[in-house]
Amino acid sequence: MASTHPRHPRNPDAGDALSGAHDGDNDVTDPVCGMRIERRSAAGHADHDGRRYYFCSPHCLARFTAQPDRFTGALPAAIPSQPAAGTQYTCPMHPEIVRAVPGDCPICGMALVPIGGGAQADDSELRGLTRRFRLGAALSLPLVVLAMAPMAGIHEPFGLAPRARGWIELLLGTPVVLWVGWPILRKFARSLAHKSPNMYTLIGLGVGLAYLFSLAAVLAPGLFPQEFRSHDGGVGTYFEAAAVIVTLVLLGDLLQLRAMGRTSQAIGELLRLAPNLAWRIDDQGEERQVALAEVVVGDRLRVKPGEKIPVDGVVLEGSSRVDESMLTGEPVPVAKARDDKVSGGTVNGTGSLVFRAERVGSDTLLARIVHMVGEAQRTRAPIQRLADRIAAYFVETVVVIAVITASVWWLFGPEPALTYALLNAVAVLIIACPCAVGLATPISMTVAMGEGAKAGILFRNAESIERMRDIDTLVVDKTGTLTLGRPALTDLEPVGIERDEALRLLASAEQASEHPIAHAIVAAASESKLALQPTADFNAVNGLGVEARAGGKRVLVGSRAFLDQRGITTTSLHPRAERLRAQAKTVVFLAVDGATAAIAAIADPVKDSTPEAIAALKREGIRVVMLTGDSQRTADAVAQQLGIELAIGEVLPEDKAAHVGRMQGEGRKVAMAGDGINDAPALARADVGIAMGTGTDVAMESAGVTLVKGDLRAIARAIELSRATMRNIKQNLLFAFGYNALGIPLAAGALYPFIGLLLSPIFAAAAMALSSVSVVTNALRLRRHRAKA
Repeated sequence: MASTHPRHPRNPDAGDALSGAHDGDNDVTDPVCGMRIERRSAAGHADHDGRRYYFCSPHCLARFTAQPDRFTGALPAAIPSQPAAGTQYTCPMHPEIVRAVPGDCPICGMALVPIGGGAQADDSELRGLTRRFRLGAALSLPLVVLAMAPMAGIHEPFGLAPRARGWIELLLGTPVVLWVGWPILRKFARSLAHKSPNMYTLIGLGVGLAYLFSLAAVLAPGLFPQEFRSHDGGVGTYFEAAAVIVTLVLLGDLLQLRAMGRTSQAIGELLRLAPNLAWRIDDQGEERQVALAEVVVGDRLRVKPGEKIPVDGVVLEGSSRVDESMLTGEPVPVAKARDDKVSGGTVNGTGSLVFRAERVGSDTLLARIVHMVGEAQRTRAPIQRLADRIAAYFVETVVVIAVITASVWWLFGPEPALTYALLNAVAVLIIACPCAVGLATPISMTVAMGEGAKAGILFRNAESIERMRDIDTLVVDKTGTLTLGRPALTDLEPVGIERDEALRLLASAEQASEHPIAHAIVAAASESKLALQPTADFNAVNGLGVEARAGGKRVLVGSRAFLDQRGITTTSLHPRAERLRAQAKTVVFLAVDGATAAIAAIADPVKDSTPEAIAALKREGIRVVMLTGDSQRTADAVAQQLGIELAIGEVLPEDKAAHVGRMQGEGRKVAMAGDGINDAPALARADVGIAMGTGTDVAMESAGVTLVKGDLRAIARAIELSRATMRNIKQNLLFAFGYNALGIPLAAGALYPFIGLLLSPIFAAAAMALSSVSVVTNALRLRRHRAKA
């Protein structure tokens, strides 16, 4: 039993005589989520088996307390703070970039991630950016207040004269730009060094120019001609613009890093399914617990009730029911007996099994699924951002225009020609500041994600919104996606007795059974608030049914063969039974005191929202394809009921991704909706993976979109929202570049020869702000697409 302790405010390291799960004097690893945290900032700690473990949140602490062996068995006592030797890193957007050490992509600036997810990701950049963002936000707020006060009519806020205010803005803005914004400036410099202009080129250019102009205005205002001075003789500064841009860009980088970290977490969830130990039986029949790594093909292994099956194999002795839902998503445990195959990571039921190891290590089904998820996520074709494509030419064009402007004014302008040349070139670059361009995509994406969340649609990243726009084919899993994902009593037709009495007798006889059908019947009686009767002489006949005495009556529940063996005829109910079986339902009969009393059907019911969802998708021109591990007969029955054109049954877990790939090869844009671990490779392979919020964590982590309520109707709303968002982004870019196209000639002095007009950097900054306001206002129009889940 683990003893837990909340964080101690005065002595967070109290009791560290225990050997904790940490590798240094300060940094520790949360054994539940794998996050690197500082001991002094831990939300709490727990002691287990002589070791102390620290946690990032009360949620992780509670999970560890409930099942400490699950997490201590999956992690070593000390996790290296650095990734394992030999780990390689790649860019999620540019998989051709591979490095031996973590860092940034030289093309887009995105943080590199470990290949395959096998190593613990280095989160030092995430922690560093978090610290920088907090300081940036704290300093930017008073900076904006000081800078905006004159625009509100307060010419001396807090009694500060303009000159003194400029120095305070310098003191507040300098650490934001130079220390908080250092990662941005570094990526800006790398984009120049690698001759690969990207969004960091634009952001770095805008921040640098705004800061340097403001620095000169404070330190050497005499350099500026009278045209650039206000009535009090001061020159306007733009420290607040530089600081706010840095802070917002850092926030975007933080969200991006956290989203990318979920890729390796999804694979980690898969890896944790496999147990670390196995019971091996030697030639003398002795059982000994060994490490999973010691198991080889041909070993005889025993799995006890409730234990996880360690590797793939074939049953030699015993019988049981195995819960394979973590791999297949199917809710009903599967009966296993001699010569049946079992898969590693699945959970044994109440029986004991002896099986021969057939596949171990990387050859197991679970390991293959892990590999397929990693491969699919890494090889997904990157989308070239529209803003980046335009920005690559925009930056070069603006620089050329600025150089030409400076040259013309220096050669042909009035005195002081050099001052006019420098200031007009700066005005060109300030009005061409990329803040609006930088906001065009993320602000629309942020609004769209918020509106989607209100409708029960969670987008994993901006790329998922982009890809959703072009979807023309939706592949769905049956169980848990189209259906509820659990067996339930769907039909009960009594013969000669009341329905409630028939259900009461059914549930009373089945209440001692562990069969999933029995659970469904008992649950139905519970929902109807029926009091069950005590039973006696209970007997379960494997594969046929049960019999018992309930309320003084002899009750039999089971198949037609079971009742036939007892001499009870069911002929009159055969037509009803065939009709129910044609609907892919399991049929059981009820007999009371030797006479047939009812027929019942159990199935995984279709969700109430599914027919409406399928109809909505068809109206949007989306082709719906159903893939399922169930029999083809069951698949056809469900497809006919819902009006689905194509249903493919008996699909193995590793084949689902292949079906998705085949459709993509036909030129289709494919979205995959599923909820089981067996769906994870297909979810990652699809152009957009859509996970049910009621399904497994791994399915959700492998998908680009999660439907919180598991409601397929949200997919049509997600497609509509995606298309509206992409239209909105193009409008934003048009606004941003339109303002620049109009402002740059003015800033260059194109009107000076005609009317003597020069555009001061003050007005250049105003134009820049106006373009940003237009972008944000336009993005907020996406709120009109709000839909209720």
